[in-house]
Amino acid sequence: MQVSLPALKAFESAARRGSFKLAAEELSLTPTAISHHISNLEDRLNVNLFHRQGRRIVLTAIGKRLANATSDGFRKIDNALEEVSMAGSVIRVSTTSSLAAMLLIPSLQEFLQTNFDISVEISTGEAVDSQSYIIPIRLGDATAVEPTDVIRSESFDLFGAHGIKLPSCATEPVTIFTTEWKNKTLPEPPLSAWLAINELDWSNITVKKFDQEIFGIQQAMTGSGLVFCSTTLTKSLLKANQLQQFGTRKIKSDLCYYVPNKGSFDTRNTGMFLNWVKKILNQ
Repeated sequence: MQVSLPALKAFESAARRGSFKLAAEELSLTPTAISHHISNLEDRLNVNLFHRQGRRIVLTAIGKRLANATSDGFRKIDNALEEVSMAGSVIRVSTTSSLAAMLLIPSLQEFLQTNFDISVEISTGEAVDSQSYIIPIRLGDATAVEPTDVIRSESFDLFGAHGIKLPSCATEPVTIFTTEWKNKTLPEPPLSAWLAINELDWSNITVKKFDQEIFGIQQAMTGSGLVFCSTTLTKSLLKANQLQQFGTRKIKSDLCYYVPNKGSFDTRNTGMFLNWVKKILNQ
């Protein structure tokens, strides 16, 4: 059955306040308008919702049932509206620890300086968040991801602490840090293919693996070895002369950064934020 929303609102307010006059003040209407709304609602439902005793009103038994339902319903609507309103000014992002620490958080001030009315909250985790107001930026298998969801196709190269020389794999023992993903469905970093295209020998190489790229990068920065990792994550460290490349050929991988169902994040602020993320990942 369809009933008038303004009539339900008038009834809910009058039931809660116990007065047509107070309901009128709350809704910026006249008491007569409130009375008409409620009378029309009673006619539509074919019930009496109030006992009218002069200016005093008392809910009937059926009126109490409807009052409880409408109060609960409008409360849920108000809460949802507040949540949606918050989502418009607060962007919540869930991503990998490495991407958050190495790129997003260090670059975030640039976005906030030109979008001062927006706040951004970044959390980390490996699982895709299913809440519609949280943007999940994930590392995935590009062959299994919708092309429209991809924001960066990943490549890999070798990096070391700034100022060191690339050791000769043929004559010197070399430690290379790389990653063994927690998510076993992801393609492995293409280290063997990279060694092949750069015509480097495996014989003196010791490979050590971490479950997050950030740990291998940190080890390389201390001079404990070299790191074979994402070219995306090392951008800021190269600019800051904390890491260096060695003139080797980088290699494309089957990995990518993507946002599942990216098209669903179509509000003005989230769309603007994702365009910014895509820019800093690809610049």
